[in-house]
Amino acid sequence: MNYRGCALGGETQLSVEREGLRIGSRFIDYAEFRALVPLNHRVLADLLSGERIEISMLGFSYDGFWEELSGAFAARSLEALFVEGAPLMSCEGEYQLPGDSGRGKIELYPDAVVILPPNCFAVRIPLCFTDQILLDGYLIRLSLFDGTVYTVGRMGYDTKPFAERAIQCMGRTKKERSALLSCVGSKPDFPHPGLFRTTQRELSWNAAFAPGRCAVELETGDAAATYLYRYEEAQPVFTFRLELAMEAMGPHREIIWMSEEQLAQKPLCRMAVMRCPAVSYLRTHNAGRLIHSQNHGERLSAFLAGASPE
Repeated sequence: MNYRGCALGGETQLSVEREGLRIGSRFIDYAEFRALVPLNHRVLADLLSGERIEISMLGFSYDGFWEELSGAFAARSLEALFVEGAPLMSCEGEYQLPGDSGRGKIELYPDAVVILPPNCFAVRIPLCFTDQILLDGYLIRLSLFDGTVYTVGRMGYDTKPFAERAIQCMGRTKKERSALLSCVGSKPDFPHPGLFRTTQRELSWNAAFAPGRCAVELETGDAAATYLYRYEEAQPVFTFRLELAMEAMGPHREIIWMSEEQLAQKPLCRMAVMRCPAVSYLRTHNAGRLIHSQNHGERLSAFLAGASPE
């Protein structure tokens, strides 16, 4: 829908689009937004570049403009988190996560809890890696296996039902994922099996580890390469972040190894990296790929032994 208001120094037309906001002739992709802030019938749009755009003089259209803009931004964040299907519950409430807190949309899906604030800190919390969900008064605390804690709550009468259903989904997802993982099995050169999304039953991966090094082979019907990583952390720390990243990106594995130049050309991928710290972490530890060839096994063994990939 089109609106009239003041922005960028004068009166102009505003158009909320699926991938971004158009202000006059200027289009701003949602990947460029750091935060959207409603303030005294104005909307402050803070960009990652440091620029602040003030949108005002919307008149009676203000509420409709904010609802449509914040809704479109949240929908695009869902795309960047690769969330599919309808939520089991969708509420407005408070949240606290590493580096940010406030109010926003909080949604429950069969395999995840999603927090959608009007900023770039949207997050998808995978229930398969959640150690505990605890209802404490009006707050729900979700703890991951690595100790990371996310808190949501103050959702009115929805708080308790949300916690109860999230606990049920967590148990069901863990049980289903464990059964699927037992069917993946290990490979001679890649003894550590793993899954992407629990709902993507046909997609899996296997990893091989050596001190400070890891090689990942994808079982997606396109076994064209082995992905290589170097790390300095303890192996359990790297392994958990690897599993988080693989689960987060699902089949969109290209995000991990694409160059910064390629990433700059794909706004949705940039949003995905920003909204998933594990994917960002894995990108910084990327050591290249081994294209499958006749001497693939020899090159893999050499990398794990300490050689640089060719």
